[in-house]
Amino acid sequence: MPDMSASVSLAMTHLVPLAKEVDENKVTPGVLGFIVFAAMALAVWGLMKSMNRHMGKVKFKEPADPDAEAGTDAADRKAHRS
Repeated sequence: MPDMSASVSLAMTHLVPLAKEVDENKVTPGVLGFIVFAAMALAVWGLMKSMNRHMGKVKFKEPADPDAEAGTDAADRKAHRS
């Protein structure tokens, strides 16, 4: 395997001068950051609204299963006969 430390140190020597040019006091998220945040907030709001609508359609009580009731009735009748 090639020596990775040599390539990393070479890459760092080229990137360090670029990092010194950036003024830390002037770095802000800017308009693009606000647009991305607003789009994500709208997406979450839309998903929550959709989830609320779908949860309203869910029936939490299951209908009675006619096959299961017939099986228990037959079992009850056999128990009473013996």
